[in-house]
Amino acid sequence: MSTPPLVTATSFLLATLLSGPVLAGADTGFYLGVGVGQASFGDIDIGDTNFSFNGDDTAYKLFAGINFGVVPLLDLAVEGGYVNFGTPHDNGLRIDADGFDMFGLVGTNLGPMGIFGKAGVINWDTKASSALGSYSDDGTDPAYGLGLRFQLGSFQVRGEYEWFDISAADNLHLLSVSGAYTF
Repeated sequence: MSTPPLVTATSFLLATLLSGPVLAGADTGFYLGVGVGQASFGDIDIGDTNFSFNGDDTAYKLFAGINFGVVPLLDLAVEGGYVNFGTPHDNGLRIDADGFDMFGLVGTNLGPMGIFGKAGVINWDTKASSALGSYSDDGTDPAYGLGLRFQLGSFQVRGEYEWFDISAADNLHLLSVSGAYTF
């Protein structure tokens, strides 16, 4: 006796739908990553002093997070890290800036590719030095980002654009490429 086509089709559909959460959860868990990119600074405000500044330098970041694969095709994560924005120079001024950030991420999977957005805060520290002296400032301000990722098993390659709305710089942006591994 053969199985009716409707039973076979229904069984296949149920198996496909039920395996979705398992596939979505394949890259869930704790992850570590490292990235390198280009940081760009606009005008700098440190203390009561405003500096006309337009510089960029190589930057790097280290990050860790937890990805919660609770919904098929949707990624939710919490991520924290350290970012060093390099040491750009402009108009006889040298800037040293770094910070610790914390983000909430929301993304979607499109096969091995995915897109994501993130929003959070950065606790930053900035030092400026010139022939006239040294200045420093710090604070906690909003940070945002958009990115694309490619997932191959537990390894992920990301391309990201992040902007940091810190009070010490009119424009602070980071364009980076990162690698991350999910445990």
